[in-house]
Amino acid sequence: MKINTAEFIISNSEVDKCPLERIPEYAFIGRSNVGKSSLINMLTNHKNLAKTSGRPGKTQLINHFKINSNWFLVDLPGYGYAKVSKKTKSVFQQFITDYFEKREQLVCAFVLIDIRHEAQNIDLEFMAYMGESEIPFCIIFTKADKISKVKIDSHIAAYKKQMFANNWAEIPPFFVTSSTEGTGKDDLLEYIDEVNQEVFKNNSEF
Repeated sequence: MKINTAEFIISNSEVDKCPLERIPEYAFIGRSNVGKSSLINMLTNHKNLAKTSGRPGKTQLINHFKINSNWFLVDLPGYGYAKVSKKTKSVFQQFITDYFEKREQLVCAFVLIDIRHEAQNIDLEFMAYMGESEIPFCIIFTKADKISKVKIDSHIAAYKKQMFANNWAEIPPFFVTSSTEGTGKDDLLEYIDEVNQEVFKNNSEF
């Protein structure tokens, strides 16, 4: 798939105010400072489509971008902010869960994980929530240019080991990416294209 158009549509904090269009939706989410905005900009060939910042927690709303006029890319707030109040954080977390549990147009979520670090409990816990809620998702390991191939393989193996230990029957599809080098872009867009084709073919609602 080649992305020809990427248009910002709306930002909001209430699922009921998300676009009503019945087109497939793909949500991107991860811990703060995981490189989500840079990845979205790389995928869409836009330098500033998603706002990047050195300050964790920059994305604090549900952001919808219409891609190629036939699917939505959704930029979600990070789970686990470092520098917001507990009250504000609980509000963010609530509308994140509201989105995942109520948004019928969602066909797949992408959980972003910083490949530089060994398995983090917060990532494992969030993926456990996704699995228990039966929300289809893939894993995107980011910042692959920052460490060696040996460490990448080691850290992915550690995540697999932890997930199997936590009763996962199988590991979701995963992608290794680098926004700086464009690694994983083609594979990720091809996957979305394949899912879109299946959705349009088999679901009369879209």
